[in-house]
Amino acid sequence: MNNRRNFLVSALATTIGFAALPFKSLGKMMHDKPTPLPSLKGKKILFTYGGWDGHEPEKFVDFLVPWLKEEGAEVTLSNTLESYTNKTLMASTDLIIQIFTMSQITKEQEAGLLEAIKAGTGIAGWHGGLCDAFRNNTEYQYMTGGQWVSHPGDVIDYRVTITDHEDAVTHGLNDFTMTSEQYYMHVDPNVKVLATTQFNGAVDSWIDGCVIPVAWKKTYGKGRVFYTSLGHNLNHITARQEAITLLKLGIRWASASKYEPTERWVNPVYRSL
Repeated sequence: MNNRRNFLVSALATTIGFAALPFKSLGKMMHDKPTPLPSLKGKKILFTYGGWDGHEPEKFVDFLVPWLKEEGAEVTLSNTLESYTNKTLMASTDLIIQIFTMSQITKEQEAGLLEAIKAGTGIAGWHGGLCDAFRNNTEYQYMTGGQWVSHPGDVIDYRVTITDHEDAVTHGLNDFTMTSEQYYMHVDPNVKVLATTQFNGAVDSWIDGCVIPVAWKKTYGKGRVFYTSLGHNLNHITARQEAITLLKLGIRWASASKYEPTERWVNPVYRSL
């Protein structure tokens, strides 16, 4: 009888303990692993490349396209922004990968790009190829969520901190060091930040301790947007497997705008101030 009573007391205590847990904690216990990332199989990808040669657009094409095809993607290459005005092409595209640093885009080209993303085409990019592409186009920057402004010290050693270990893009990734340009960026304070970097003020003393996002995700209309600032050139990013993994997983995530529900990405930094 005592054994039965002890068992009931223990079971009741366990039940009360679970009930006392916040709903978020219960959800975390029940779902330790994030939702699997989408496959690229059958996805139609438009890979646009050009702009400043210093960011090695052609080398990135040669590096990424074989992987994209191995994953089952159908890749269309374009070295002109005029592709964005092709309504048939844009409507059939699942994902745009863009590397076009310090370039000029016409109103028609920009409109074609932004309309496609609003309608559900995803976009992914890195470094200046996405977030220093069109400095005069604020609506484009509204879409990307950020714009490069400086890289104090040029190529230096710096640390990348993974800030969201529950997101499928960064799940399982650890903090790592980079030898490259540490991008100081102006960033939409509502994007879902996945990784950050802290500046030490060695070059510009007034930014000592400043923390800037390295990778984030958001949406623009129905389209998914993924960005990582890593990758000044191909050697810089291939030297760190974590940087390559981050880029590839971000590409996979951004490819699914048309096939998966819209994620809640808004994470306002200033909400509690």
